[in-house]
This record gives sequence, C-alpha cells and structure tokens, in this order.
Amino acid sequence: MILEEQRFLHEDLERLEQGISDRVLDEPKQLRERLAQDHQISGFLGRIQQQSQRLLEIYQDAEGGRKREIQTISTGDPFDEFYKQLDEMKDFHRRYPNEPIENLERVYKKDTGDGDALLSEIDNMFTGEEAYGRFLDLTALHDEYLNLPSVKRLTYLQYLDIFDHFLPPQCPVKRVDKNTDQYFHYLGNLTSYLESFLRRTKPLENFDALRAQIDADFDQAWTAGKLPGWTVEGSAAGPGRPSGGGETAAGRWCPDCEKDFTNENVYKNHLTGKKHLKAAEARKALASEDGRSGDAPNEHINGHSHGPGAGASLRRLKERAIAEREFRIQQLAAARDQERRDSRINVERKQGMTERERQTELDALFAPATEVGGGGKTKAHDDSDSDDEAEKIYNPLKLPLAWDGKPIPYWLYKLHGLGVEFACEICGNFVYMGRRAFDKHFNEGRHIYGLRCLGVTNTALFREITGIEDALKLWDKIQRDKKKEKAAVDNVVQMEDAEGNVMPEKVYYDLQKQGLL
Repeated sequence: MILEEQRFLHEDLERLEQGISDRVLDEPKQLRERLAQDHQISGFLGRIQQQSQRLLEIYQDAEGGRKREIQTISTGDPFDEFYKQLDEMKDFHRRYPNEPIENLERVYKKDTGDGDALLSEIDNMFTGEEAYGRFLDLTALHDEYLNLPSVKRLTYLQYLDIFDHFLPPQCPVKRVDKNTDQYFHYLGNLTSYLESFLRRTKPLENFDALRAQIDADFDQAWTAGKLPGWTVEGSAAGPGRPSGGGETAAGRWCPDCEKDFTNENVYKNHLTGKKHLKAAEARKALASEDGRSGDAPNEHINGHSHGPGAGASLRRLKERAIAEREFRIQQLAAARDQERRDSRINVERKQGMTERERQTELDALFAPATEVGGGGKTKAHDDSDSDDEAEKIYNPLKLPLAWDGKPIPYWLYKLHGLGVEFACEICGNFVYMGRRAFDKHFNEGRHIYGLRCLGVTNTALFREITGIEDALKLWDKIQRDKKKEKAAVDNVVQMEDAEGNVMPEKVYYDLQKQGLL
C-alpha cells in the first residue's frame, strides 16, 4: 500500500495549498479573526513540511518496499494484486467498523463549522491585558523584578521603559548580584514570555531564523568583547575605569561599590563606610571562591590542567549565559517596540478609568465572540445596525462624549464644572467650558497671540486677565513702574561739590568731566 500512501500524500499537499490560498484571499475585519487565520495557515504550513518529509522518504525508498510493490503490480496479474488489496481493506473495516474516514476536501475547506473552536483557542491564547496581541502583559514579571536584590520600587509604567536595560543607572542590579539563580530565573521567564508573545502574535514569521540571527550576533559581540557591562578587563568598572580603583576622567572610581566620586574627600570618607566595607568583603569572598574552585586536589583531569584560573573561567561561562539572555531580551524587545509603546499608552489610559469603564471595555473586546457563526448578515445590514446603535444614544443634557462614544456621567460633568462658561475677550470672545480648560488656555497659542497683538511681551504676568482694557491698563502700569524704578536707581546716590551744592552722582560726574566744578 505504499503507492496508495504516496497518492494520498500528494492529494493532501494539493488540498493544503488550496486551503492556504482560500484563506490568504480572505481579509478578516477583526484582529482575533486575523490571528485565527494566521495560526490556521501556520498549522497548514507545518503539516505541508511533515507530509513533504514523509513523501521524500517514500521516493528515496531506503528499504526497497516501493520498488517491490511496483514490480509486483507490473509483472504478475494486476487483478490478482487488486483483489488481494481489496480483501485486506475489507478485512480492516470488518475488524474496525467505527474507524472514521478522513475527508480531505472537507477538512481544509473554509467555513466548515470549526470557526468557533479556532476562535476559542485564540481567546485562551491571550490574556485580557494583552488584548489579542496589541499590548504586553508584564505584570507578573514586574513583581518578580521588584524582588531582585538592590532593586528599588518602580511603577509598572517605569518598568515598561527599562525592562530591557541592564546597565546602570536604569538597572541597579550589580554584576555580582547578576550571577545569582534568582536573576537568571527572572531573565529566563522574561525571555520565554517575549518569545511566546512573538510566536502568538506573528505565527507566520520565521522565528527560528530570527533566533539564529540573534545567536550569531551575540557570539560575534561576545568574542570581540564588545558587550557593554560584560568585558573581561575592568568588567566591573566598565570602559575607561580601572578595575583596581584609581583616578578616572570623572574623579575617583571605587571598584567594590562600582561608583564614581568627583570629590577626593568624599571618596576617602566612603572607604571607611559600612557599605563600602561590606562590598569589599563580598568581592574578596568571590575572588577567594574562584581561587578555591581552581585549586582542586586533582590538577590534571582528562589531560587538562585546572589551575587557579579555572574558577574564573567557570564564572565566565555563567556570565556568558546571563549575557546571552540579556542580549536576546534586548533584541526581542526592539522587535516589539510598537506594542511596547501601545502598552504604555494603554496603562496610562486605564489609570484614569473607573472599574465600570474597564469592564465595559473588556466586554466590548470579547463582544465579537457572540457574533461568530451568524454568517447571514450583509454589509448593509451591519451598517444599519451600527446606525441604529448610534441613534439610541440618549443625551438630552448635551453632555460631552467619553472615549466609548457615550455621554460622560452627570456627576463627573458637575465635578469638573463643565457647565460653567468662561469667556476671554483677548482670545476673540472665545468661550471655554470648565475651569480646567480656562486655566489651561493662558499658556496656549491663541491667548499669547492676542496679548502680543496688544503689545504685551511679558505674558506670564497676565494670568487671569481676560479683558483687553484691563490688559492695556496693567501693561501701562508695568511700564510706568519700570521707569520709576530706573529713575530711583539713578538718583539713589547724591554728590556734593566744594560750594556745598547737592546733586545726583551722574550729574556730578558729567559736570566734573566738563571742568565746571
């Protein structure tokens, strides 16, 4: 039955290609439908690779079964072989009467009723915070990051900005603390999440090629010693800083605490502090541990000598594994930079929402799940439904609309004083609704342009001034006060000549230059 399996594989490949073509021609309207389509196409591509590999093995015919079957059909009576295979098939179905028959035409056909199951898989694939791959969900990793040593308290928004930064001052974790299992486990979880997010959101991209490229770039940078923070010489100090302490361009460098000091006295006082002594002891203990690990009783194992440098080389291998994960995180985060920015905007927007508004948004996100499988609605019908929903909005008080297109609550309208009108004559009698908008407009271009048209240059002194006449009076008063102040400064020093005449200092020196005194 090798020839029948070969025919089946060819048919399966053609059906798969046709199924992919049908789905590529379709343009999904919703994000979850596009993800479902991409994952289904990705599954088809994986099956094409498996079936092609099996078909290649059949054509190679390593065991000679295909050749023998062709020889049997071509040399003997073809009907004898046909009835023999027919009896085998009847015997198989007699022993397994309930064996299902796979219909390839129906399996790969579009809209065969498995759309609900596929969309359900997409729903379970993403969390509510991720919104079908639009945003990152790093809340669990944020909590794990806060438990690392030497890490200060950061908000989730701050963590979104610095989670791929591993050098100070963004990352307060020192190089000694990076060699711990806790930090290595955190990097592993962050790498796994970013890789999983990339696979789930872009299933048709060649992730293996991207990963191979990242590994090649890391090997090249590691061999050349160009990875920031992981250099061999002065690795703890960094570029341009002595590993054993000393003077730098910025002042004095402390290798134990990994800090620069611009003042010599501050550096000397720092050397006697508890924090410095503790860091120095930890560094000394690490160096002695490396030396003990190299001073093993058997100095020649498998033909290789293990001297004092073996401990340092072992630590270098651990640092390479950590640096590789950090480098991979940076590359993956750069590939998902748009989702990262959208996540920050989404978090800031949700912080200003109530619990009810968040729940409404979540319900709206999963609302299309109840509409899948309807299939009977046309585009005109959908447009009429959306028009009806827009007409159902009841807004007799003419309240401003919120982010969802619905009027804001009346208590919020009263709280912000949006019903109070503030008119500004300088802005051309423009009316601002609410105190907040009114206070904000004094720094806007419309108000500043109006003041400059009146000849006012110092606009910072004209806050809360909305009338043209008031602004002109205030500006004239400011100019008069400046002139008086200048005159008072000039006349503050009095001089007396030989005849007892008193005059200002400026007049006295002018007369003296003319020789009249």
